[in-house]
Amino acid sequence: MIIGDRLRALREEKKLSQGDIEKRTGLLRCYVSRLENGHTVPAIETLENMARALEVPLYQLFYDGKEPPVLPNLLKRKPSGEDAWGSSGKDARYLNKLRRLMGKSDEGNRKLLLHMAQKMAQR
Repeated sequence: MIIGDRLRALREEKKLSQGDIEKRTGLLRCYVSRLENGHTVPAIETLENMARALEVPLYQLFYDGKEPPVLPNLLKRKPSGEDAWGSSGKDARYLNKLRRLMGKSDEGNRKLLLHMAQKMAQR
């Protein structure tokens, strides 16, 4: 789906002109035209502005149905690397501490530590 085509379809469905969108959003009509023709990629703020002007929820710019799509319950899923090192227990606490300390160190020390770790991993 091309976002410009969707914006044009929603605008025409609401029987609005590009000038009406210009008045509602503050965006220039020529910019609205560039969006609809796919000559520019809109920022998320622009899409939010367009959704307000078209009086539709933001998801409808990307989805054709009347109701929002059903989202899978991601919390019930188990991660694929469940048995990976650092995913639980003592290893997870150690990895978390290492992350905090690496975040506090300066870039030179981080590079040195990562270089040493790479050399050790190669052996």
